[in-house]
Amino acid sequence: MYFPCKFNEIYVCFEKLANLGNYFRIVSDMTIIPKIYNRLTASLNKQKLFAVLIDPDKQTNDGLSLLIESSNKCEVDFFLLGGSLISTALDKIIDTIRQNSSIPVILFPGSLLQISEKADAILLLSLISGRNPDFLIGHQVIAAPLLKRSRLEVLPTGYILIDGGKMSSVEYISNTKPIPSDKVDIVVATAIAGEMLGKKLIYLEAGSGAIKPVSAQIISKVKENISAPLIAGGGLTTASQIKKICMAGADIIVVGTAIEHDINRLKEFSDIIHRH
Repeated sequence: MYFPCKFNEIYVCFEKLANLGNYFRIVSDMTIIPKIYNRLTASLNKQKLFAVLIDPDKQTNDGLSLLIESSNKCEVDFFLLGGSLISTALDKIIDTIRQNSSIPVILFPGSLLQISEKADAILLLSLISGRNPDFLIGHQVIAAPLLKRSRLEVLPTGYILIDGGKMSSVEYISNTKPIPSDKVDIVVATAIAGEMLGKKLIYLEAGSGAIKPVSAQIISKVKENISAPLIAGGGLTTASQIKKICMAGADIIVVGTAIEHDINRLKEFSDIIHRH
């Protein structure tokens, strides 16, 4: 098919993507409608949001169905999908979610292989706490043309890894060091720099299964110094921890491992987050 306009090359690229009509929401200026980001900013300082992290490699069919059903009942706001190292196809997981839920799916990619057209959005992570150029900008450059042609809403995110008491998968895979948890000033300066560089979200991460989550002090100080929505996750296993980071100022709270171990915690955590 030929499109006699200056966008011809773009449309040719679009034709190569499967199910074009179902997957693309394109407005007249060729931009993606920022539905997820608009929702995040609309809730800023008004309502905390709850995101459940799904590691595809840790899900059975029955387990995923139960998680989706429970998340619907508990009014979970988002699913984050991804991990540092996964081998399970994302499309199948997203299809299952789509068939059983209207909760938006946001990709949380640990590598370039973790991109799917079927998701709603993607956190375009830049690991700004580290000094590995591949995770600062290298992988993003490689992914950029694909993301530009896709229907995914791209959310530029400053990703800050903080020492959670043990070596995390992110630390190992990225070959970077986390910021020590007592170096609050460095965390704050890194978050400020991320926002100044144009990151629309700041994500404070202690690492999956961390012994200690990001402290309330760090979250509070970062929140005081940025205007971008603040995400916090890693090592959150108790109601008390959830309350503390909500009160400290986190806008989006991410929980994964604790719910994998005990699905019954989902309602308790959701109630706490949505009360703040």
